[in-house]
Amino acid sequence: MRFGKVRGIVALITAAILLTGCNAVKHETESRTVHLTLKVPTLTHQTPADPDISSAAGFLEKMAAAYRKEHPNVTIDTVVFALTDEDAYITDCFDTEDAADILYEGYFNMAGYVHTGRVVPLDDIISDSVKEDIPDSMWTMSRTNGKTYMMPFTSNQNILAYNKDMFRQAGLDSYVSHEPVIQNWTLEEWEKILDALAANRSVSSFPMMMYGKNEQGDTHIMTLLRSHGSTFFQQDGSFHLDTPEGIAGLQWLSEGVDKGWYPAHSENLEIMDCSKLFANGQLAIYMTNNALLRYDGIDTGYVNFPSDGGGGYATSFLIGFQVFDNGDDARVAAAKDFLKYIYETEQWLDYSAGGIPASNKTAEKYKSEIPMLDEFYANGENVVDFTMNNPNWRGVRAVFWTSIHDLLKGELTPKEAARKIDQECNKEIEEGRKTSRLHE
Repeated sequence: MRFGKVRGIVALITAAILLTGCNAVKHETESRTVHLTLKVPTLTHQTPADPDISSAAGFLEKMAAAYRKEHPNVTIDTVVFALTDEDAYITDCFDTEDAADILYEGYFNMAGYVHTGRVVPLDDIISDSVKEDIPDSMWTMSRTNGKTYMMPFTSNQNILAYNKDMFRQAGLDSYVSHEPVIQNWTLEEWEKILDALAANRSVSSFPMMMYGKNEQGDTHIMTLLRSHGSTFFQQDGSFHLDTPEGIAGLQWLSEGVDKGWYPAHSENLEIMDCSKLFANGQLAIYMTNNALLRYDGIDTGYVNFPSDGGGGYATSFLIGFQVFDNGDDARVAAAKDFLKYIYETEQWLDYSAGGIPASNKTAEKYKSEIPMLDEFYANGENVVDFTMNNPNWRGVRAVFWTSIHDLLKGELTPKEAARKIDQECNKEIEEGRKTSRLHE
């Protein structure tokens, strides 16, 4: 009897803890000063919700300031870093006073951090209304082993933009669309277009983007390598380029060097070099997405990445938040509460209209002000998965670009590049699988 009574008391205490857990955490964060570090890369962000905003850091700082007014004991410092400095600002800061408590970024980098065991699940701050407001497909991309480790905020769909004036000057008027649509060209048409642009270019202008200096923009190179029918991945997420289709895609990329399709010595360029060329009217074709549709003084058209069937390819990546556990329960609780505050406040969700909003309500509210929103929704059928939820995508990115660099430089044949990419990238993926651990 005595044991049964004790067990009953323990059960009641446990139930009470479970019921009051959130309140207990809230009380803890309100009773002491908590300092949070929110990190974000240099992401351009323009939104109809606030014309004064030009970057992600801009709206994050506004959110942080508003949150502090309601929670004066919590300070949130926003730290901006260059995309090329990702490791220095995130992984190199683990277990230091400069470690990130919150990260706002694209999932293609964030997903890898989930497997470090430092990113906390967020299911306990997701209300039913928030869950229902965001498409199931986005929640699926945000989960690992059934738990939500990332919060989707907005998304970008990557396609290609072309300079209409440069097309007309090359006699390619028939390929220029007069409507704001996303076009598709066959491989034969692609080659005709690129050859015409190369034949009619000035000394300082070039047909199409290409780069191989570092990992930045590697997603778009990977998409180009699908041009001849490569699935790129096996079903388990392993790289699978050493196939006739994959080698043909690499061959097509390589031939563009001799055909004059790219800026000279493109192996030494990075994607931002090509961005500047396009913005200056010196590059005819460059990547874009729904957040980067307008370039001052340039009349642009839009087209999917090439495919063997002519239907074209696009990629899409979510951008959102994750919270790191740095060994301080109060910091974790405050960081999670800050995210809860954002997702339950319409004013802050409105800032997601700088891309394709994760929130259905926000998308509906701003649909007339988000350029080509319906076109991007319809183009979703051409979107391909470019990460396959690999546990070590950062490792993959660190080695993939080196093969592209050597291919463009002529130091690797397409066959050699295919084999090297598969071997090196799959080694990184396997390492990620072996070392993966999740925060409970």
